[in-house]
Amino acid sequence: MNHEEVRALFDRQLRRDARADGRGTRVERDGNVVRQVGADHDWNGILWSDLDQNTADAAIRAQIRYFATLGREFEWKAYAHDRPGDLERRLTSAGFTPEPQEAVMVAPVRDLPTDAALPEGVHLRPVTDPAGVDLMADVHEQAFGTSSAHLRQRLLAQLAQNSETISMVVAMAGDLPVCAARMELNPGTDFAGLWGGGTVAAWRGRGIYRALVAHRARTAADLGYRYLQVDATDQSRPILQRLGFTVLSTTTPYIYAPHREA
Repeated sequence: MNHEEVRALFDRQLRRDARADGRGTRVERDGNVVRQVGADHDWNGILWSDLDQNTADAAIRAQIRYFATLGREFEWKAYAHDRPGDLERRLTSAGFTPEPQEAVMVAPVRDLPTDAALPEGVHLRPVTDPAGVDLMADVHEQAFGTSSAHLRQRLLAQLAQNSETISMVVAMAGDLPVCAARMELNPGTDFAGLWGGGTVAAWRGRGIYRALVAHRARTAADLGYRYLQVDATDQSRPILQRLGFTVLSTTTPYIYAPHREA
């Protein structure tokens, strides 16, 4: 895999030419900035930018003003290879708060294992209804220690609007949800994205996360996608590397809340 070519393809297909991820959202271009805008529970933020030393600060201020008029908290998803080289410093100076950095990892679908054994007594349940979304939200809160309220709203909306662009699954130990993950499909691109993979603490280290990656790789292969992409935490990165994923870049979410506007 040629890393520079794949990274350029990733930037073009999933960032610069991105499509809205739901019927209630829209993608807008404002000069050399591409953003997604939606309701409070949707993902609102900056997908791509092509700025330089002379244009960056003005573009950042313009996005702050825009989202402030909507009363929306938003995220500037900054990548290590974005221009200018000090973009992240400029975002911090403008009042954004950085969240933990993640590794942008990609693997050719054809090179990934598509069959992984689950522990005895564990089975996979496809998520196709609100009850399944509740199970996913429960796992999310246990695995990551954060509220899943907005995530639950967003997943319910995606199911109601277009279930063909998302594939979700929960690993069940009997009636107990122990791991959950989803795959967001990007029609017309070469990439399917892995999101939300998390295992409750008591069930980690048993291969369930790997099995869910294999399950989603098999689905992506059947649908004709060339690559799987994931923004990996430090916890999942070693597992993904062993499976064949490589790092293209890093990404840091920079969050701006309306009350911070000067």
